[in-house]
Amino acid sequence: MNKAGAGTAKEAAAVGQVKAELEDAGKAAGRAVAVAAAPALSPLSETLWREKAAVEFLGDVSARLAWRDLTVTVALGSGDTQTVLEALTGYAEPGTITALMGPSGSGKSTLLDALAGRLAANAFLSGTILLNGRKANLSFGAAAYVTQDDNLIGTLTVRETISYSARLRLPDNMPMDEKRALVEGTIVEMGLQDCADTVIGNWHLRGVSGGEKRRVSIALEILMRPRLLFLDEPTSGLDSASAFFVTQTLRGLARDGRTVIASIHQPSSEVFELFDRLYLLSGGKTVYFGQASEACEFFAQAGFPCPPLRNPSDHFLRCINRDFDKVKATLKGSMKMRFERSDDPLEHITTSDAIRRLFSYYQHSQHYLTARQKVDEMARVKGTVLDAGGSQASFGMQAVTLTKRSFVNMSRDFGYYWLRLVIYIVVTVCIGSIYLNVGTKYNSILARGACASFIFGFVTFMSIGGFPSFVEDMKVFQRERLNGHYGVLAFVISNTLSAMPFLILITFLSGTLCYFMVRLHPGFMHYLFFVLCLYASVTVVESLMMAIASIIPNFLMGIIIGAGIQGIFMLVSGYFRLPHDIPKPFWRYPMSYISFHYWALQGQYQNDLVGLVFDNQDEELPKIPGEYILENVFQIDVSRSKWLDLSVLFGMIVIYRLLFFAMIKVSEDVTPWVRGYIARRRVQHRRREAELAMVRTPSLRGYVVDAAPELPADRP
Repeated sequence: MNKAGAGTAKEAAAVGQVKAELEDAGKAAGRAVAVAAAPALSPLSETLWREKAAVEFLGDVSARLAWRDLTVTVALGSGDTQTVLEALTGYAEPGTITALMGPSGSGKSTLLDALAGRLAANAFLSGTILLNGRKANLSFGAAAYVTQDDNLIGTLTVRETISYSARLRLPDNMPMDEKRALVEGTIVEMGLQDCADTVIGNWHLRGVSGGEKRRVSIALEILMRPRLLFLDEPTSGLDSASAFFVTQTLRGLARDGRTVIASIHQPSSEVFELFDRLYLLSGGKTVYFGQASEACEFFAQAGFPCPPLRNPSDHFLRCINRDFDKVKATLKGSMKMRFERSDDPLEHITTSDAIRRLFSYYQHSQHYLTARQKVDEMARVKGTVLDAGGSQASFGMQAVTLTKRSFVNMSRDFGYYWLRLVIYIVVTVCIGSIYLNVGTKYNSILARGACASFIFGFVTFMSIGGFPSFVEDMKVFQRERLNGHYGVLAFVISNTLSAMPFLILITFLSGTLCYFMVRLHPGFMHYLFFVLCLYASVTVVESLMMAIASIIPNFLMGIIIGAGIQGIFMLVSGYFRLPHDIPKPFWRYPMSYISFHYWALQGQYQNDLVGLVFDNQDEELPKIPGEYILENVFQIDVSRSKWLDLSVLFGMIVIYRLLFFAMIKVSEDVTPWVRGYIARRRVQHRRREAELAMVRTPSLRGYVVDAAPELPADRP
């Protein structure tokens, strides 16, 4: 008991300290130029909305969201359907923070996704969603969505992260002073002044705390001053003090005239007191919707009063979580719970019965009638159309900013390219020492072929080691893309340009060491071709792995698939099996021509052997020219220029980058449509089967009617 009391006292002291820090931050924010002190919009926010909407600023750009009879049905793989949300009605007003609460699987995240327009392709929505009294899709700029996962670039500082995001989305003609003022104002508004110059943190860099990282994610989404803010469990994984700080920050954002809707898992009592409205869900149905401060009274009137000294949110979830029935049954079966509390009504009733009673009570309560009336009123009032149009920056600004940000990230992340540079140098030194001064003896013929095969096969194979970094980049891209920060083409171009200097550095350093240690064909043009061919091969592998990362976000699966593809390409490269001996169907045509190893080896063999003369097995025999070796040993067509092979490799770089772009677009546009179409077809097929089954069911009435004329006349 003493330990528990001490822990509670420490937690209360931490929360009290956070409250004091918030008061100090609020005073500082009141003195800041870029942050509005009143609930009205700040002058900078007014300027942004006036420029983005291109209409006269009327003083009311608030977002009033309402939903009526909202139902979400999910199509399962078998063709059956499952109702996740059923006939939900509610609303969210400016200046308030609405909490969506419920046990795991209750549908709170689905409701958040439905309101934000982010439902999965196999989910079907029915009902009405109104924004300012109008049926309209939520645009990127008018509504922001903060996911549960903080996918941020770990090598950037907090200020750099917000600054790059501002350049990606703010108009080009907006002065830099105003952009910096907006960034600094956002930092102050989110209470990030103390960690503004601290890196976010990754696997080798110690960074900000979990609560600060969550506030950075929120800061990125409020840069464009959206009037509607969705958050998916913003306090999950945080301690009580950090959770209170984050929620208090959201409350401050709401008081600035924004509409804040957040799904909350299980808040503390201090966090629960900060909510204005509570939407309680269980099994996809509404248990309670109304003022958060009136929820305890509602439960008491329904016959489930909150016991003294119990967290209200814990009590609510205890009443509507069916898992407690399983826990009680398990404890009773194991004889670990022998005594029952007589003062708790939940000890004498199952949770399912409690949920049914609460649901029925809410359907006949004043809270339900008030919500329906309020939604009807909001539907009749047609407010301002909030259409911010996403990012306001030009394509050129987005491409330049993304390239610079990606270059900074690659230069600071040791595991992105620097570690690979060290490994490449070590491996090429090993190659150079093994094939040191290979010469032109008879044994050197196969030695040169083996050396080239290893360099363009296994050395380029090591480029798959960057796949984990590619996956992290894709996670950041997907978060920013869903919120409309920039386009796909700008991302592909910036990724290509930012990686180019590092790939050139890696290939030229390692290629130079290998070239001069092995003493390959002398001459500057031969050296230039060798390093360019190595650069093209490594870049092709990078492009291939980026294309794989766009559709396979798992580290292990992506590396296995990439290794498998390259293993097949190496088989048909022309070294392990000579070109004329490769089976023509499929393997020779088209696989060997698709393999970049084939073109790299063909070009390097010509680059290294043409013009050289090798000793024969016997000194009395004539020397062997390199052209003869190419035609008869390696089966290469010497009439084809080696520069053509190099141009094919550079063409493959372009093709794989275009494939990278196409796969992202397909995953964004085509894949959801296909999944939705398949889900609809399965549901329709299942319904037709059910209808046919009902038609074919034999009816007893038919047998009675047919048998009636055969009965004797004296019987009724």
